Amino acid sequence: MKVILKETIDALGIIGSEVDVKNGYARNYLIPQKKAVYATPQNRNILKQEKAKLDLQIAKERETAMEMAKRLEGVVCRITAKVAEEGRLYGSISAREIAEALAAQNIEVRKQMILLSDPIKNIGSYQIPIRIYKGIKPEITVEVVPEQEA
Repeated sequence: MKVILKETIDALGIIGSEVDVKNGYARNYLIPQKKAVYATPQNRNILKQEKAKLDLQIAKERETAMEMAKRLEGVVCRITAKVAEEGRLYGSISAREIAEALAAQNIEVRKQMILLSDPIKNIGSYQIPIRIYKGIKPEITVEVVPEQEA
């Protein structure tokens, strides 16, 4: 039985693709779970109309992401922290602290977007990528400086 997938299923295919599956699998699982629809000419036409809307939406999102990437490229974020001997921090700098420091500069970035492999534990300058959109990862500079004691 031919069906059109309404969502991506790893074992079958990506959203919008037409696949051939067993009758029972389609009737008992895919169709009732709204993961697929029967591959009728009417459903094919609906898919074509929705695909155009989806492509337009993706293009707008990508354009917005490119604008934000241009704003983020070259941004320097300074974070002060308490330092022990030999330049080691008492704590560590995580994605949350970086997001807060960027918010202080009027740049809104969620902490999930900051691709920090390990927390920063030493003073210095670090290049940190920010995932804005699929394939768009501008880098910011994070400078960790020692806190001046009064």
